[in-house]
Amino acid sequence: MDKTYDQTKVESKWYKFWEGLGFFKPEIHPKGRPYTIILPPPNANAPLHFGHAMYVVEDILIRFHRMLGDSALWLPGSDHAGFETQVVFEKELEKKGKSRFDFDRETLYQMIWDFVQNNKGEMEGQLRRLGFSLDWSREKFTLDPDIIKIVYKTFKKMFDDGLVYRGNRIVNFCTKHGTSFSDLEVLYEDRISPLYYIKYGPLTLATTRLETKFGDTAVAVHPDDSRYQKYIGKIIDIETVLGPAKIKVIADSAVDPEFGTGVIKVTPAHSMLDFEIGQRHNLEIRQVIGYDGRLNEKTGKFSGMTVKEARAAIAKEMLEKNLIEKIDENYKNRVGVCYKCGTEIEPLPSEQWFIKTAELAKAAIEVIKKGEIKIYPKNFEKTYFNWLKNIKDWNISRQIVWGIQIPAWFCNGCDQWIVTEGETPPKCPNCNSKLLERDPDVFDTWFSSGQWPFATLQTTRPGDFEKFYPTTIMETGRDILFFWVARMVMMGIYATGKIPFEDIVLHGMVLDPLGKKMSKSKNNVVSPMDIADQYGADAARLALVYGTAFGHDQSLSHPKLQAMRNFTNKLWNIGRFIVDFAPDDAKHLNPSVILACPESDSRVANAPQNDNINPDDEDILEKLSKTIEVTSKAINSYRFHDAADTLYEFIWHEFADKYIESTKDRRAEAQPVLEYVFRTCLELLHPFMPFITEELWQRLPHQGKSIMVTSWPKATE
Repeated sequence: MDKTYDQTKVESKWYKFWEGLGFFKPEIHPKGRPYTIILPPPNANAPLHFGHAMYVVEDILIRFHRMLGDSALWLPGSDHAGFETQVVFEKELEKKGKSRFDFDRETLYQMIWDFVQNNKGEMEGQLRRLGFSLDWSREKFTLDPDIIKIVYKTFKKMFDDGLVYRGNRIVNFCTKHGTSFSDLEVLYEDRISPLYYIKYGPLTLATTRLETKFGDTAVAVHPDDSRYQKYIGKIIDIETVLGPAKIKVIADSAVDPEFGTGVIKVTPAHSMLDFEIGQRHNLEIRQVIGYDGRLNEKTGKFSGMTVKEARAAIAKEMLEKNLIEKIDENYKNRVGVCYKCGTEIEPLPSEQWFIKTAELAKAAIEVIKKGEIKIYPKNFEKTYFNWLKNIKDWNISRQIVWGIQIPAWFCNGCDQWIVTEGETPPKCPNCNSKLLERDPDVFDTWFSSGQWPFATLQTTRPGDFEKFYPTTIMETGRDILFFWVARMVMMGIYATGKIPFEDIVLHGMVLDPLGKKMSKSKNNVVSPMDIADQYGADAARLALVYGTAFGHDQSLSHPKLQAMRNFTNKLWNIGRFIVDFAPDDAKHLNPSVILACPESDSRVANAPQNDNINPDDEDILEKLSKTIEVTSKAINSYRFHDAADTLYEFIWHEFADKYIESTKDRRAEAQPVLEYVFRTCLELLHPFMPFITEELWQRLPHQGKSIMVTSWPKATE
């Protein structure tokens, strides 16, 4: 063996070996208990960042269950990531002095497709580099034709069941990117904004949004507010910067009497709250801000101004006309912004597709309450319930090119919408008109990825869905519990009548060394390849689970990475001591005593037997048995940090520092125990550090082709 461990000689060699022999496929244990994990599909628009290396948790589980003899499937895939990918691609166009408006729909779509396909190959190479034992023969993409077919089928079913509707409602709109978002995709920033107390005839009200006043169709107060009882139901005369006007005073319980003066202006076209008030009181929806973020012709001389420009100009003129009573310059408010570009979100009216979520959410809550699905760590249950109990109807329309185009056609003959499972209708089934126009919008990415567990298994191989669904684990970052996990529960139950997975396992975020979230805009993204090149893939993997309680955030720590690299070197040196420096007269371990066939029901690793066993041998074997027990329980309960810490402590301190030192004056006698304990340690460590454990395991007496398909060690009874 080389004096020092060189991962470049080991990692790619063993990955090719495993994949070539089909060890990543569940068919290696055809009679085993089904155990399934669907890889949360990474966005196919950019290389992976170090946060994606947390997939190691899934690899630990899949390798562990493969060694237990389970029919373990880890299914890979990638997500087209509609809006995010189009934003990334548009930035590439900007570098070339072009924009999306320079191309027709088909050309732009094909350009993005080519861009994504080029990136997918790089991304898959990164997953392989980190040792992730995915069954690549079953790989899926969210834009595969068979996946799209299932997405269309679900949409049509929901439409027929009355769960999907076309509605003219207020949506969250990014005026820079020209698309709407669901509530979850809006970020909120705490700001200090001017709060203007403006005069509306005999009333004074407070607002931060002067530019929307041209869309006011009522003034509202709380029905129990004694200050304003005499005005309720009355028409009052007001003075505006465009001249005199009249407006009605209404009473609505949604008004907060403690805000400002207790009076609010109601602008149904530019506020979700005001829209709801307007619906209850049958108010006009008067839109005064366009989808380009500029004021329209209804605003007179302010037409064409941006919101920011108009707000300043209106404030100046109102002050001149004595229409502002006072200004609170230090008002604290929360402002919604686009999560990709930071542009302030405009609440705007738009006719789009929505999903009624109330009943879907109720079912998703029940399966957790009944224990059909369990969440780890358990404290996330409260967060899950809180969101689902307050859920709003889900806007699934996106005004972009990249994605799955909605299979809906508007009939210009009878003004009805026709929804299909993807096929183009030759004519309107209602009036026989051929004047049909397809909706140009695409589905929200989360609508298609919300169907991912059943859509993938229904499109891989015959029998996969029946065998592997519901899946066993959905392991992902805690930050997408709402975006994705809860929606998968809702969609899975609706589409299949079954839960999509048994356990939800949530890991924390991997932050930069300063504890900040990694993002390209902050220029603090760390490549997992750079880390693997510097420390080795095994060290990078172990560092992500060692020393941090599972579910908690952690910062990228180079000292911890170096410590795990040192542990890798320690393993190598232990291997050299046992293999290269074994005495010529030493007896070696008989592999048939230790290992049974992986498919056998008898997979107990019996320790070497000796009637006159040395006390040190007996002690290390007892401690090894305890380590097997603790490690197995820790992995089964998703306490990966406990398993990693236990193995580190036992191998470095109990085995290397104490036991190996105690055997140096009786080396030949102790050799079988040394080999047995070390090989067992490698098997226990294999899910965490697959490359070096395979390399060292192959140099010891063993039975079978690979550590990957050997039996998981059992504690002696």
